[in-house]
Amino acid sequence: MNTDETLEQYILAHIDDEGDYLYRLWRATNVYLLRPRMASGHLQGRMLKMFVEMIRPENILEIGTFTGYSAICMAEGLQDSGRLYTFEINDEQEDFTRPWIEKSPVADKIIFTIGDAMKLVPEMNITFDMAFIDGDKRMYTDYYEMVLAKIRKGGFILADNTLWDGHVIDAAYDRDHQTTGIKVFNDLIAKDDRVEKVILPLRDGLTLIRKK
Repeated sequence: MNTDETLEQYILAHIDDEGDYLYRLWRATNVYLLRPRMASGHLQGRMLKMFVEMIRPENILEIGTFTGYSAICMAEGLQDSGRLYTFEINDEQEDFTRPWIEKSPVADKIIFTIGDAMKLVPEMNITFDMAFIDGDKRMYTDYYEMVLAKIRKGGFILADNTLWDGHVIDAAYDRDHQTTGIKVFNDLIAKDDRVEKVILPLRDGLTLIRKK
């Protein structure tokens, strides 16, 4: 086991447990799906739950549901009246994800939609207090502008994978469209005076953004 893996195991042993349901979802994701790393996992999941408990949002928007792991974690932190609206554009994901969401202990707080968030969210008559962007990396700047318009003043946007396995500083990936999408997004956020921002080097990079 290398140093990074050893340190990760140490961290996981010293934070709150993810619980049996999320553990089983994580295992199923790794057994049955390609690219299981797309799921948030134990550490990020506990952090997302805590962020929700700190921010105390009434409405959360998530772009990119994948298996529902992050949605369930955020819903765990919601107050009884809170709701999380999560959108997944890949309709092939529905057969796996919907049962896991609907059988979860927080199913009543999650509204799961298969469809294009870029088309559906602007039509919603909802102002969000928090958003989690974890969709197509090539679309991050488009997601961001759309989400920023739907977030209340003082609300928070979390953008995942913003270090992209270090590819953002590796010239070998300059022709990769997803890497380019992340780099353009990061450059935009860095210069955007409409928001406060900080990048956390957690897993694959997580950017916290607060609308002024």
